[in-house]
Amino acid sequence: MSIDEKQQEIIDEFSELDDWMDRYAMIIDLGNQLPAFDASLKTPDRLIEGCQSRVWLDGELTPEGLVVYQADSDAIIVKGIISLLISVLNGHTPEEILGADLRFIKEIGLSEHLSPTRANGLVAMVKQMRAYAAAFAR
Repeated sequence: MSIDEKQQEIIDEFSELDDWMDRYAMIIDLGNQLPAFDASLKTPDRLIEGCQSRVWLDGELTPEGLVVYQADSDAIIVKGIISLLISVLNGHTPEEILGADLRFIKEIGLSEHLSPTRANGLVAMVKQMRAYAAAFAR
């Protein structure tokens, strides 16, 4: 599935929920489904600067040339947000990630329903994910 198709799937899922409390619950559920993050990866170099909460992000390039991310956070809502980003960007080439317009963030109303510090953290997460992709680009 393309990045755009994944985004549309998220937009469709969120459009079924009118209440933001339900949307927050969905984001929290997504965070709870995030695969376990090895404690050995919780190093300062993987900590995302600019987040109020602590967020660790790791990215690897597979032999097939696809970027695979894993992450964790000490805040459950932030863990859900990074889970959303991972679900959209995982398994794509660095070039696809760098060229992606992450429109779902605006279309589901995520950034406008976050506190300013959480919204800044969201920007920092996207920036770090793109930094990994840029480092892997050939």
